[in-house]
Amino acid sequence: MLELQPRSRDSRLWACGSPLLALAVTLLVGVALFAALGKDPVRGLQMFFWEPVKTPYALGELMVKATPLLLIALGLALCFRSNVWNIGAEGQFVVGAVAAGGVALLADKSTGPWIVPALLLAGALGGMAWAGLTALLRDRFHANEILVSLMLVYVAVQLLGYLVHGPWKDPMGYNFPQTRTFAQATQIPRLVPGSRMTVGLLLALAGAGALWVFLFRTRAGFAQQVGGLAPAAARYAGFSPRRALWTALLVSGATAGLAGALEVAGPIGQLTPHVPSGYGFAAIIVAFVGRLHPLGMILSAILMSMFYIGGELAQSRLGLPKSLTNVFLGLLLFTLLACDTLIAYRVRRVATRRREGTT
Repeated sequence: MLELQPRSRDSRLWACGSPLLALAVTLLVGVALFAALGKDPVRGLQMFFWEPVKTPYALGELMVKATPLLLIALGLALCFRSNVWNIGAEGQFVVGAVAAGGVALLADKSTGPWIVPALLLAGALGGMAWAGLTALLRDRFHANEILVSLMLVYVAVQLLGYLVHGPWKDPMGYNFPQTRTFAQATQIPRLVPGSRMTVGLLLALAGAGALWVFLFRTRAGFAQQVGGLAPAAARYAGFSPRRALWTALLVSGATAGLAGALEVAGPIGQLTPHVPSGYGFAAIIVAFVGRLHPLGMILSAILMSMFYIGGELAQSRLGLPKSLTNVFLGLLLFTLLACDTLIAYRVRRVATRRREGTT
């Protein structure tokens, strides 16, 4: 029989290999799933892993999906390393989009290019303010940040719904719940003509570099992580747990809000009830698959984007339900949690002993 035996120290090999094993198991389950649905497994996997990268335009669309996922995951990684469990990045994403949309609606044909940094700043501040509510309730009233941040997601969605159905509704929009299309001046500059890929990708990559420097090359980043790993040691060293809490949540809210601003002023171009796309929840998987490391999260954001695009292609070309994307995301997270057991435990085969008194 097989049993798990504790390791004397965590395995560095499996710390890196666990996500790869989880991905392999997810692919095997995916093959079985395609076969059970009566679809060609090879064709199904092609939708997820070949179609999103086979042309320059497809690569651009992949980066469009990866940009918000990476931005949100960077902020969440800082939270999780600080032992602050921000589960409400989706709400901060939505409020950032609303704040940026409010600024974008002020623009007209005479507005200059200054509107773009203004709406990006508004989005970041909106996300910070929404995350600040969680920080305030945790700091002053010891409220659980998991529940508070999660419940605020639904408040943010209702706020968006009120605005697009009410005061911000486009009077010329044939009664659809949406704002008017933003002015041309508010559009985020694109990196490549003919592609929807914007400078948001550069901001996300710059954010990954900044997070790496902060975490691994600064005293403040060291203090932030010590506060999460050993609060008592952090207090003894003079590090402030309160500062770590506020820093983690405000930075996380800012990155999520910035992602929301880039989304509505980039690919979407207006506010609609469909702004909440699940990026805030998917970014949690991105953060953990990427091992809360900036480089790892870049790779995992690309992987998650392939799942998103592959799910859309499987729906349109193979007739599969769109929920297949969430199935793959859930499978990956579940298998990752299971495979992470190998970091602290090793599998050993042991002989089965016969019970005494039996023949």
